[in-house]
Amino acid sequence: MGPNPTDRGKAGSKRHVITDRNGIPLAALLSEATRHDSICFESLLDAVPAIRTPAGQRRKRPAKLHADKAYDIPRCRQALKRRRIANRIARKGVDSRARLGRHRWVMERTMAWFSQFRRLTIRYERRDDIHQAFLSLGCALICWNFLQAV
Repeated sequence: MGPNPTDRGKAGSKRHVITDRNGIPLAALLSEATRHDSICFESLLDAVPAIRTPAGQRRKRPAKLHADKAYDIPRCRQALKRRRIANRIARKGVDSRARLGRHRWVMERTMAWFSQFRRLTIRYERRDDIHQAFLSLGCALICWNFLQAV
């Protein structure tokens, strides 16, 4: 991954995760630490697997998406519109943090669940594909733990 200016030029990475309303990861991607969040937005939406509805037919994507102010860019709003996903992106300079916090804590909790896994807390791997594999394994373990609790 690309250099991160806060780490004096060392390679850094950033996790992009999309979850359901319970905090269960639906898709996760890695990118460079210096890359803006909105650049990976469309590929993250496309990585969400098909969802089975009670009627048996499959719906490809979620009905609506909540996102923070980093995604308040026309490109992200158009990507949601093309996929017929309701837009719940916080607007820069308009929406307050308190209003966004009602939905944001679910994502923050999921990121804390990833911190349970040593390999994801500190990145030891140099290769991106190995770190992506550990991220996918972490998603699977979070899903497994959720199913065990239910």
